[in-house]
Amino acid sequence: MPPRTPLDLLVAGHLNIDVESRLPSLPGKDRTVPVLSRREALGGTAANIARWASHLGAKVALAAFVGKDLPGEFLQRLKLDGVHTEDVVVRDGEFTPVCWIFEDGQGGQTTIIDQGAMRSTGTQRLPLRTLDRVRLVHVTTGDPSFQLRLAREAHARGKLVACDPAQEIHYRWSARGLQELLSLSEIFFGNESEFLQARRLLGRATASRLLERVPVIVVTRAAKGVRAYTRRGTVDVPTAPIRRFHRVTGAGDAFRGGFYRAWFRGEGLEDCLRFGQAASAALVEHPPGPEGDLPPSRMVLSKVARGGPRGRGA
Repeated sequence: MPPRTPLDLLVAGHLNIDVESRLPSLPGKDRTVPVLSRREALGGTAANIARWASHLGAKVALAAFVGKDLPGEFLQRLKLDGVHTEDVVVRDGEFTPVCWIFEDGQGGQTTIIDQGAMRSTGTQRLPLRTLDRVRLVHVTTGDPSFQLRLAREAHARGKLVACDPAQEIHYRWSARGLQELLSLSEIFFGNESEFLQARRLLGRATASRLLERVPVIVVTRAAKGVRAYTRRGTVDVPTAPIRRFHRVTGAGDAFRGGFYRAWFRGEGLEDCLRFGQAASAALVEHPPGPEGDLPPSRMVLSKVARGGPRGRGA
């Protein structure tokens, strides 16, 4: 039997069927607005991060639970993108998660999700097929009990762990669970709202108190750029220039893919943040096209070059 290929990254979380709708504005209470356009696409936080990281050169595996209704072309798209899918598990009697995403074209967004096969996975098997082959495990959306089991196992095997509960930090994670996840991790990712919720769950902790548990905190701040808190100080990187605005769905996932592109090439933290910002801006500028259409990697690299990174990765 041939040796198994070493990998950089395992991303554990959602693989969704995304139903993306463009609206003239987000509706208020008891109001109706028309849909301007709609499409069904491969989505999910983990699937998006895995695709982006692979698209930009990392060797990536995905761990997710889906139903038999997952469109075959979605799995094929992941494989064409170079993502290893041995640990995408089909659960009998469950549906693939479906996410309804509504955007107003100006940065406003509302999302509704049916968790389906990802609703309760605490007793499901861990993705051991790929765990021993990777350098870092990115734990994102999903059943906290499963994600904690995975983080513990990864940590016990000497793997780096990054925690990224995303929007689910607001309704699936407890203070106790988050405390343990942070203590097992090297990096915490979140936007401003998620960072604030982490602080609330931990008793209104300051950034310095969170850093007692996790060495690096990366906070995406929309138009204000991105800020990383570390035990050595704070690093701020402005947002990459955006010439035209097409979408925001998946911008945070693109950021993480760009971050890992630089991380696995040995870049410093500031350049990891710059690559993340460049990938996010490239996605926002790139009009949604056929299924699987990601902005060309050269578009990301050109944005990094204009931003003036100091590392060797540009």
